[in-house]
Amino acid sequence: MPHLTLHRKAFLALAALLVALLLIFAGFSRLGLQRGLGPYVAEIELARMDWLAERLQAHHAQAGGWDSLRSQSTLWGRLSHPGGGPRRPGPPPSGDPGSAPDTRPGPPPGQAESAPPPPPPDDLRSQGPGSFPPPPRHRDDIYPRLGLLDAQERLVVGTAPQPGGARLALRGEGGQTIGHLVLAPPQGVRSEADQAFLAQHLGFVAWTGLTGLALALLLSGWLARRWLGPVEALATGARGIAQGALHTRVPVHGNDELAQLARTFNTMAEQLSSIEASRRQWLGDVAHELRTPLAAMRAEIEAVQDGIRPFDDKTALRLHRQVMRLIQLVGDLRASLDAAGTSAPSAQVPVHPLSLLGEALASMRPRLAQAGIDVDTTGLDALAAQVPAPLVLGDAQQLHQVFLNLLENSLRYTDAGGLLQITAREVAAPGSAAHLPMLQVQLDDSTPGVPAHELPRIFERLYRAETSRNRDHGGSGLGLAICRAIVLAHGGTLAAEASPLGGLRITLTLPLLDNTAP
Repeated sequence: MPHLTLHRKAFLALAALLVALLLIFAGFSRLGLQRGLGPYVAEIELARMDWLAERLQAHHAQAGGWDSLRSQSTLWGRLSHPGGGPRRPGPPPSGDPGSAPDTRPGPPPGQAESAPPPPPPDDLRSQGPGSFPPPPRHRDDIYPRLGLLDAQERLVVGTAPQPGGARLALRGEGGQTIGHLVLAPPQGVRSEADQAFLAQHLGFVAWTGLTGLALALLLSGWLARRWLGPVEALATGARGIAQGALHTRVPVHGNDELAQLARTFNTMAEQLSSIEASRRQWLGDVAHELRTPLAAMRAEIEAVQDGIRPFDDKTALRLHRQVMRLIQLVGDLRASLDAAGTSAPSAQVPVHPLSLLGEALASMRPRLAQAGIDVDTTGLDALAAQVPAPLVLGDAQQLHQVFLNLLENSLRYTDAGGLLQITAREVAAPGSAAHLPMLQVQLDDSTPGVPAHELPRIFERLYRAETSRNRDHGGSGLGLAICRAIVLAHGGTLAAEASPLGGLRITLTLPLLDNTAP
């Protein structure tokens, strides 16, 4: 059995539904035609029995009512059959001695005798002026379905009215209603003409339904492909992603929910591809960082083993320096991973961030002075001396490490004779209707700077701008990554941009506590 895809299942389901609807429509159409044909036939049959209406009206005028029909059942049979009926009394017409006397009703009283009735048709004149025109022949199944009602809708004789039957009003000499001639609908379709009519209409319904079914199947196939095609494309793309083809993308058509799902899938695939590329680059950078001190240690050890260099205090110092570099690199890697996995500070207590910054700056001043880098804290002292001092909720040790790493970064990547400018101020949180206070600290250093296209990447692990801030300065490329992870865990932000001094500007923001309450 072939595999039923979602597209085929949807098409088969729609096709089955359409066939079922067509069959139901055809069945109800046949039933409706059969039920509606009987009343229609009864209306036509009764409309052709005006001769009987004339007889009954004449009988009512002569007998003065319907009592004679109620008491004489045979009279109803003679009146309702083509051969019988009342005759006007009088001698038979000349030339026709055997004919029955004419009992047709004469003109109403007071009507001029000079106004003779219109002459009968040519084919009826030979039957004499005193006879009714012969009524059309009718089938024997009409008589059992005929009935007569009086003016009060009471049955006089014949068959009582039935739902769907036809009726014909009987009028007296003054135009008033004297009764109704009723005809019940025939039971079933018996005549050839009725059966031919029914077959013709059912054939029309069948051909119309088949044409509609064909068009509906074509439309359902197109809709199934249109609606479920993106789902199949998403399934194919997901299989490609699962097999490692992270370049897989799915086409996007329109702006409906499926199109939004396709865009979300493509965004996810791009992020996965970027993460995989970053992972590969990170592994390559780690291998490169580890290979450099290991290669230096191997060269020193092999030189000692080959007797090229004696194992003296200088050799031991060089080996110790490479080991310490490895230890520092491994520690930085571990710290960056731990900081990236930290969702909140380990100890959340009110701390004075500017005091921590002052302590870190005090410990770094001798090295900055030795490197010939001046420090300008004019924009920091005013806020640091403010009473009460700004407070943040966080871990003092982690925030102190952030400030040390930022100062270390400026020390390593600022040319001798440069300048480090530190400012701090309170700002409102962006997009906050309540204007919540934020502490903003900016560190601007002088040349060399970082190219604009490399600024978004300086917070990545092991990344360094090789053109200016290269490995000759001894950094591992993990300091800024650790800082950003800690700042994000404290609910703040850390951004980098070009400094007006020619170097790099680092902007740190942290949410402040409301310390104005008693």
